[in-house]
Amino acid sequence: MTKQRSFKRRVRERMSKTGESYTSARSHVSERRDRVRATRTRLAADRPASDTKVKEVTGRTWEAWFSILDRWGARERKYREMVRFLMDEHGVEAWWAQAITYSYERSRGMRLKHQQADGFTVWVSKTIAVPVEAVFGAFVDLRQRKSWLIDGTMSLRTSQPGRTARFDWENGSTRVSVSFEEKGPSKTAVAVAHERLPDAEEAETTKAAWRQRLAGLKAFLES
Repeated sequence: MTKQRSFKRRVRERMSKTGESYTSARSHVSERRDRVRATRTRLAADRPASDTKVKEVTGRTWEAWFSILDRWGARERKYREMVRFLMDEHGVEAWWAQAITYSYERSRGMRLKHQQADGFTVWVSKTIAVPVEAVFGAFVDLRQRKSWLIDGTMSLRTSQPGRTARFDWENGSTRVSVSFEEKGPSKTAVAVAHERLPDAEEAETTKAAWRQRLAGLKAFLES
C-alpha cells in the first residue's frame, strides 16, 4: 500500500509540473520505475542477496532455484526464457526472476561477470542531495560536465530531460547510458551503465573509475 501511494504521489507531482493528463503522467512514471528496476537487477548480479533474503522473498535459496533451473534444462535456454519460466511456472516476481537468472548464468559459467550479448557492461549508481534537474544538467551540459569528468570525454547522443541520457565514450567504441530517478525535491538517484566494453578486465577497471567519477560528481553538486 505504501509503494502504491508513493507511485501515485509521483504521478501527481509530474502532472503538476508538466500539465499532462493522469494517463500520460502515469505512463512516464511507470516507464522510469521499470528502467530503474532493470538497472538495480543488473547491480544485484554483482552483489547477490544472502540465502536468507532470497528464501524469505521467493521461498527458496539460491541453490534450490539453480537446481530447479538445471532440471528444467536452463543450460540450453536463453536468458528471457529462464525469466519467463520462473515468473510463469513458479510465480517469482519479475525483479527476483531476473536476479535469479543472472546469478544462475554466472554460477554455471554461462556468463562471465559483467558479460552481455554485445560485450561487457558495468553499472554504478549514486544518490545525490540535489534536484534531478541539477544532476541531469551536470551530465548533458558540456561546461558543467568538464567540472567533474576530468579523465574522459563523452558526446551526447540522445536525452530525455530529467530521465535518461546516452553518450558515446571517447571514440565511440563504447557507450554510456545514464538514468535519473527523483527521490524527493532535493534528492536524486543516478545510475550509469557503461556498455560494449571489450573484456572482463576492462570492465572492472571501468567500474572502479565510474565509482570515483560519481563521487566527484556528488562532491561537485553538493558543494
